[in-house]
Amino acid sequence: MLGNWMTQTATVWLIYHITHSTIWLGIIAFIGQAPAIFLAPIAGVWVDRLDRKRLLLFIQVLFLFQSATLAFLTLSGRIGILSLSLLAMTQGLLTAFDMPTRQSLSILLAEKREDLPSVIAMNASMFHLARLAGPSIAGFIIAFYGVGICYLLDASSYIAVITAMVAMRLKQVIGPSVRKSVWKELKQGFCYVLGVFPIWFHILLTFLMGVFALSFATLLPAYAKNVFNGDARVLGILMSSSAVGSVAAAVYLAGRKQLRGIGQAILLGGIIAANALYGFAFSNNLPIAVVYLGFVGLGTILVLASNNTLVQSFVEEDKRGRVMSFYVTAFIAGAPVGALLSGTLAHFIGLRETTLLNALACLLLTLLYQYLRPRLSVASRILLFRREALAGNS
Repeated sequence: MLGNWMTQTATVWLIYHITHSTIWLGIIAFIGQAPAIFLAPIAGVWVDRLDRKRLLLFIQVLFLFQSATLAFLTLSGRIGILSLSLLAMTQGLLTAFDMPTRQSLSILLAEKREDLPSVIAMNASMFHLARLAGPSIAGFIIAFYGVGICYLLDASSYIAVITAMVAMRLKQVIGPSVRKSVWKELKQGFCYVLGVFPIWFHILLTFLMGVFALSFATLLPAYAKNVFNGDARVLGILMSSSAVGSVAAAVYLAGRKQLRGIGQAILLGGIIAANALYGFAFSNNLPIAVVYLGFVGLGTILVLASNNTLVQSFVEEDKRGRVMSFYVTAFIAGAPVGALLSGTLAHFIGLRETTLLNALACLLLTLLYQYLRPRLSVASRILLFRREALAGNS
């Protein structure tokens, strides 16, 4: 993940350096995630059918080749918008299978179901620690050695990932003995999600928070250059600052041992994210902007990680891969849709005005959650009671 964040930072800097356009920032971000948006649900069917560890290991090998190609083209001076777009699309294809598989492995790492919230939050901590360090490291590497070295280090990092995965020992989840067609199993998973109110609502909330709370990252290169008069190092600082709050939120959630009170964390997170985005929109001072972005990360991860925990807790095991693929689709789709929307809006109405609109949207989402919270609470209790009853009977 450290290598991934270095690559993301290097890519947005390279795109803006080549085009000087926020629209291109949004387009490439969308192209990079679009394959995963459409293919992740189909990938979820295969996650339920195949050995999750072997599938994930194979995907990491393909990621290594994708990153190595990006490094070669950049270091040889052959990189351009077309090749960046194609490689971003390739990464999106791999991500479509990587994320639902990775999410579905969480339950295998938690030998006791009550430890699942901590496992998910610890995974989020690792993700956001890398998000904290990666952009800052990338900013200095770009400034002194160039973008290509970031891509080369990212490719090298997969050697450690593959080695770690080979060493893992996990129980194998046996898929159904009688299999339907991919389309029928996909339809079955989709109908299951739509039939469980707490699951589809938290998946939808994840998507909308991604659209409005995470899209600020697309605008950061423009903020770094035009508002704070900085270079790649300033961009790295801005991208890392939100990760500080994200790590704090993940550490807090990792210490939780029960689902009780998690709705309060979602409500608090939405309020914090909305107010922090509002403050960042009017910031002219870099240190103050860094503080605001830290609170954006804190609030956003309180919402997203809590949503993940709830969905993982509600879903039936034989449908976990498909349901988590829908969750991943929502998570993946939110940021690029928001990037395309924010990049276009910023081009026509300005950076600050776009950020302000995103803050308002986050606040409205939080108010909607508070309005539906009693109904969600009742439905969730019924769902968990039924799961415990079925587990007792088995």
